This record gives sequence, structure tokens and C-alpha cells, in this order.
Amino acid sequence: MTLPKRDAPFWVFAYGSLMWRPGFPHVDSRPAVLHGYHRALCVYSTRYRGTPERPGLVLGLDRGGSCRGRVMRVSGEDAGHVIAYLNEREMVNRVYTPRTLGVRLDDGRRVRAYAFTVRRDHAQYAGKLPLERAADVVRLGHGPRGSSLEYLENTVAHLDELGITGGPLHRILELAKRRA
Repeated sequence: MTLPKRDAPFWVFAYGSLMWRPGFPHVDSRPAVLHGYHRALCVYSTRYRGTPERPGLVLGLDRGGSCRGRVMRVSGEDAGHVIAYLNEREMVNRVYTPRTLGVRLDDGRRVRAYAFTVRRDHAQYAGKLPLERAADVVRLGHGPRGSSLEYLENTVAHLDELGITGGPLHRILELAKRRA
């Protein structure tokens, strides 16, 4: 697997909060599709959107299916510090594996993009929870970066703006709000 070089331009694939809060400079942003992985609310958040005692749930790229998201082009000049920033942001608990994966852009071009896929062997991997259980974890999770519910609301709103259907995300959000 080839990871980005610290002095060359590269694409980053965003499927969750990186879409609405990337936190890094980029020179282009466009819709893209990743095949072989899907967006799933499958990671217990014990640091940002929850605590070890009361975890929240956040998204991961899990095996199978496909995922519509966005890619952001990082300049070679910014590459080194963007890679460091992304690794610091996404690799805190090592629940993700950084990879460079093929994606298809909205104009039909295929490019390689840096992405973080979930590790199914990690203790924070929640897998596919029943909708009611996922809604309860989302409703109760709160950490230093806010609540899991706020995270899911922001993600669903952004997916809606982009015309991306979120599968069960809308239903989990609806259940969590109803139970709050």
C-alpha cells in the first residue's frame, strides 16, 4: 500500500466529519465514490464524542459496499503538515488503518485517495448494532468535542445537503432524538 508522500500533492477521501470540518488547507474539493467500503456508525468514541464510561458512536469506513463522499486535494507544499494533522486527528486510538484507495470522481476520473478504514479487531469497533442500541449510544455519548448526537446531526445534515443518502443514519438520528 502506497501512502502519500510528505512533499507531493494528494487526495483525501472524506466520508464523515472531515466533509464538514476538514481542518486542513486544500486546493480542490469534489464528490467521489469509494468502492469496497461503506459508511457505518460502527466506532465507539471514547475520546472525542464520548468517554470510556459512556461512549458515543462515530463513523468508520467498514468493509463491503460503496461510499459516496468527497475528496480534497492537498498541495505538495501543505502535504507534510496535512498528513501529520490527519494522523494525529484520526489515529489517536488506532481504531483506523490509513490506506490509499482508488476512488472515482464526479467527472469520471479515477484517483488514489488517502482514507482511514476501521479496524474490525479493535476494542472500539462496535460493528453493526441494532438501530435502537445505536440510537441509545448516540443519545448518551458526550465528550470534549461535543455529543455523539450533535456529531450525527451535523453529519446527516451535511449528507442531506450533498444529496447523499445515509442508509440507517437518518433512522438512528430520529430514534435518538425521540428518546432524548
